[in-house]
Amino acid sequence: MGKKSRRRVKPEKVERMPFRARTFEGLPGECDWVALREFVPAATASVALRGDVAADTRVRVCTLLPAAAAGLVRPDGEMWVGLQVTHNFGDVSRDLAAVVERGLETEPGSEIVIPDPGVGPRLQDLVDPESDFPVDVQEGFDFWTAGVDDTSDAVAAGIEQANELATPTERLSEVDAAYWTQLGERQFLRWVMPHDEDALLTALARLHVAGDDRLDDDVRLIGSFRAHGLLVPVWEMLEPTPATALEGPAAAFQTRLNEALADSTPLTSEQRGARNGLANRQITVR
Repeated sequence: MGKKSRRRVKPEKVERMPFRARTFEGLPGECDWVALREFVPAATASVALRGDVAADTRVRVCTLLPAAAAGLVRPDGEMWVGLQVTHNFGDVSRDLAAVVERGLETEPGSEIVIPDPGVGPRLQDLVDPESDFPVDVQEGFDFWTAGVDDTSDAVAAGIEQANELATPTERLSEVDAAYWTQLGERQFLRWVMPHDEDALLTALARLHVAGDDRLDDDVRLIGSFRAHGLLVPVWEMLEPTPATALEGPAAAFQTRLNEALADSTPLTSEQRGARNGLANRQITVR
């Protein structure tokens, strides 16, 4: 064997999508996309595609599909896309766009399977920016078989297993992307907010020092998640509180938060300490 034939061939470098902190920025309902992707157990929404992509076409977005599938085309031709999947090729928006692209070419009644999609259009390139994004929170996953006459044993077993893991969840109607949930004996409100992270932390610190960060006496701010470039403040209910009871307090808090966001005065030492405490209690989920 000659020297030339013994040389190692370098693998071809695969071009990757550039990193974007705010995965869903620019999409209708950005904050709800984050919620459905990361912590809402069972919900669906729908979004329209651009006319030059697929005229008069809406895609049904689901938190979870059977076997955590990336997507499927229903027997009636409707495309369903799953958000909570086992793969992540680096840019979630590109992954989802690839599912939609393949779905447009997939026969009805088939699952949509994608390999690493590489560089290409993102979801923002396919979705109509004027579309709405109505979210419908489900009690479980029985919607998987809606309109299907014959359900396989595997799908029925999957629904039963998924329903056992689905925690009670409700979306507030008076504010955007705020979700009440019960985990065991504890109740929480997780609220995805679209504001710049630094500005939001500063505003929350101002409200905390003023005693205005609670939604009610028994509903206290305990920390926040960081997901897809956005903050998700979390409140815990010290006493059992239905979601409907949080509607008015959440709307009132939104007003206080907007005022705090507009405040540009320097933070006091107490407010800086509160801000550091909030930053230290963040948990990054993506």
